[in-house]
Amino acid sequence: MSLMQSSLRGLLAVVLTAAVGCALAQSVSKPNVVVLATGGTIAGAGASAANSATYQAAKVPVDKLIAGVPELADVAHVRGEQVFQIASESFTNEKLVTLAKRVSALAKDPAVDGIVITHGTDTVEETSFFLTLTVHTDKPIVMVASMRPGTAMSADGMLNLYNAVVLAGDKESRGKGVLIAMNDDILSGRDAAKRVNIKTNAFSSQWGALGLVVEGRSYWFRAPVKRHTVNSEFDIDSISTLPDVQIVYGSGNMGTALYEAAAKSGAKAIIHAGTGNGSVADYAVETLKKIRASGVQIIRSARVADGLVLRNSEQPDDKYDWVVANDLNPQKAKILAAVALTKTNDPKELQRIFWQY
Repeated sequence: MSLMQSSLRGLLAVVLTAAVGCALAQSVSKPNVVVLATGGTIAGAGASAANSATYQAAKVPVDKLIAGVPELADVAHVRGEQVFQIASESFTNEKLVTLAKRVSALAKDPAVDGIVITHGTDTVEETSFFLTLTVHTDKPIVMVASMRPGTAMSADGMLNLYNAVVLAGDKESRGKGVLIAMNDDILSGRDAAKRVNIKTNAFSSQWGALGLVVEGRSYWFRAPVKRHTVNSEFDIDSISTLPDVQIVYGSGNMGTALYEAAAKSGAKAIIHAGTGNGSVADYAVETLKKIRASGVQIIRSARVADGLVLRNSEQPDDKYDWVVANDLNPQKAKILAAVALTKTNDPKELQRIFWQY
């Protein structure tokens, strides 16, 4: 063998070794992401590609969801677990607790860098807020859903799932609370809500998105300031059940029977989804005062999508011992009330919690 051939072989060996080493380093450096599947439209199937709004939810298992987006392997080591297979309107308090405990356990695993939860859109805002309040971790927890089943033309689930895995593996996502990945937006699980029931841009927050995911890269523009996750005083590891909280929707000529029925059924708090600034009709005030005197908390929220309910405006909340929900919509107020009531039944403490979370 000539000296030149020997040198070329040596150089080739060095190049191959470096290439293999680089490939191994890239493989090792990819984050480990667990996808917890609960069902919903993202796991749905329609009768034809033209069915974007008529379909059966919760049909596709998690392994097929992951296999349907092979590009996930480019951004993370992904494995899946099937927690539930339901439409999200069927979520109960028991299922919330079960899911949160599993998320908490995974978050404690040093081999897990981030968690994605596939979920139906109907109640993803409630689940995301519940996890924001109760799971103590700074690791990314990303909720993802879709407005169209995977069988539909222009289905949005594949890209949403890809973006969610990108976020869950992104170190920039740490410490920002539970996130929702929808329609390229990065939304806060604390204040994002479903506002459209057909289009893919269904989710938004009056305070705006936190950022965007574009072609596998996140772009951040703001961060949540309310207490969440690692800074929360609530911990799912010490919660086994949630008290019953009911919402009564305000409208003209609504009467008082629904409030009375909620109290009689054993509700520990009633969220008044009032008109305007959480307004209470004059004929309902005495009923709500009597219900509060019986020990049931009265929390004034609003059916209006944006804005906030001001304390002692419209009603003398201090005098009546009522609580206001600040900017939380009725369904999010329900979640916070249920979690808060696991710790206190003092309306002053409840109000402090509604200000801080």
